[in-house]
Amino acid sequence: MKRRVWTWKEVSLPRDASDKLETGFEIGLYEALLQSEPENVPILVQLGELYTRTGKIEKGLEVDQRLVQIEPREPIHHYNLACSHSLLGQIDPAFQALTRAVQLGYDKLEHLKDDPDLANLKKDGRYESLVRDLQNRG
Repeated sequence: MKRRVWTWKEVSLPRDASDKLETGFEIGLYEALLQSEPENVPILVQLGELYTRTGKIEKGLEVDQRLVQIEPREPIHHYNLACSHSLLGQIDPAFQALTRAVQLGYDKLEHLKDDPDLANLKKDGRYESLVRDLQNRG
């Protein structure tokens, strides 16, 4: 009996398994790149997004904190930091980061209102106050 030889081109994985492999590869690639370029902002941004998307919120938080240290005047980094804190249930640090993002010029009101990452903050009166301040500014 002749045995069939398979090649990787003939293997079909379920979509979710394929996505996990691809995301794991991307994370590994970005982590390796950071070894030689630890302050590369685009790589850190991508890595932070991948960590958050894959449920590695603590690692995403670490990346967001690094980004805020590297570019302290960039509002989107503070916004992402607020999202990470919120996802971890760290309400006070989340409000501090979100307030700082708004102070630095973050003005995407609709995104802020619709972002599910901020759901933990919407239960707090400070959230409505921040939204009002942003609306009044616009």
